[in-house]
Amino acid sequence: MRARATVALLALAFAAGCGSSSTPPSAVMVAPVDVMPSGAQEVTPDPGAPPVPGNVDCDREASLYPGPLPPPGAMPPGSTMAAIAERGRLIVGVDQNTNLFGYRDPSSGRLEGFDIDVAREVARAIFGDPDRIDLRVFEADQRVPALQSGQVDLVVRTFSITCDRKDKVAFSTTYFIANQRILALKGSGIESSADLAGKRVCAVRGTTSLPALSELDPRPTVFGVNNWTDCLVMLQQAQVDAISTDDSVLWGLKKQDPNVDLVGDSIGLEPYGVGIKKENSDLVRFVNGVLAEMRTDGTWQRLYDKWLLEFAPSPGPPAARYADGPPS
Repeated sequence: MRARATVALLALAFAAGCGSSSTPPSAVMVAPVDVMPSGAQEVTPDPGAPPVPGNVDCDREASLYPGPLPPPGAMPPGSTMAAIAERGRLIVGVDQNTNLFGYRDPSSGRLEGFDIDVAREVARAIFGDPDRIDLRVFEADQRVPALQSGQVDLVVRTFSITCDRKDKVAFSTTYFIANQRILALKGSGIESSADLAGKRVCAVRGTTSLPALSELDPRPTVFGVNNWTDCLVMLQQAQVDAISTDDSVLWGLKKQDPNVDLVGDSIGLEPYGVGIKKENSDLVRFVNGVLAEMRTDGTWQRLYDKWLLEFAPSPGPPAARYADGPPS
């Protein structure tokens, strides 16, 4: 009984102490902080850097003439395609953050998009099965190293053909042509590249979009990030005023956020090609044969209608340009 009485007295004393002050505690107000995506940083020009390589020192869209397409499962002995067939999978570097071209479908977990389907057509031509493919995700600035090191057979990842890149890797013929434009919030007052003066603009490192922005006069403040969804987050959080890259990429961002619009004329043309290791010229000719067939049998148009028709009428597949004639 004495123990219970002691506990009761302690409880009463505690209650009395808690209620002894009539002044409520002061509220603590902490302003929300919008943290920038990991890796986002301002890109400042290096005064000592050489000029950005242009695209006038080569015919950047010219590729090797396609060879005859063998039937699936019957790749020429000793060819790069035969080695891929023996492995059992075509290995392709792709994106998972570019809506419409290469993204991970949240409902299925599958990688989907225009680029993914182009890669699957190459697998179909080798194996007769578009699913005999190993899709590996790379950031934009990892595309060239992935090909040079042999980590992948192909890169199909909104990969703009440039003369500088052609010094390092090979490209197929052009399978899509994009225009670099601007994405801004509706009502922002940004209507053209001239309106970017004094503004903050986001682009992905390792893309041709960054050099194009650096050449604008006056130059905007440019932020480089790892992927395009990071740019969209920064725009939504008012950390940048605009995003600038290929309209094909911007269509996918606009689909994710109806509060933004594509504005302005083209800042530059961006022809997409399939990236291939420079030494594998037989694979370049094979991929060009697949693309030629896609242009003529309606496959290219079917893929455009599936992924892109809601954003712009189809221009039709880009015409192929070849640097040589049929292989002897």
